[in-house]
Amino acid sequence: MIGMEILAPAIALMIWTMVMWAWMYATRIPAMSKSPDIEAPASLVGSTGADLRSKLPASVNWKADNYNHLHEAPTLFYAVAIVLAILGQGDGMNAFLAWIYTGLRIAHSLVQVTANRVMVRFVLFALSSVVLIALIVKAAMIVFA
Repeated sequence: MIGMEILAPAIALMIWTMVMWAWMYATRIPAMSKSPDIEAPASLVGSTGADLRSKLPASVNWKADNYNHLHEAPTLFYAVAIVLAILGQGDGMNAFLAWIYTGLRIAHSLVQVTANRVMVRFVLFALSSVVLIALIVKAAMIVFA
């Protein structure tokens, strides 16, 4: 269908989000089991991820932080991708920008969950935000034309 190419990078970012979900739990559950501050993970009642933050290594928390980040600005990306696809404008430059956005968000994830260099993360986040703004402006120009 015409203009649906933009859905591929949207689905790719959804897949990446689930990769991060698996990575988060693959590190978090073992860390919880090993933590002297947590009696038994199965016995936790009424606690939140924030309650666990001080009881787990920073590198484990980075994965959870990134998983949460993938549910923030990317939600706007999913919405604008769907809007552009519905409008038949999800191909060409818009699809290219969507792939750039997805690549930048994956790069941001990899930096955050490994070295967690804040300035590198910031640059990747800022660049991805500029790309997202461009997609939103392009959609707005079509919808409000």
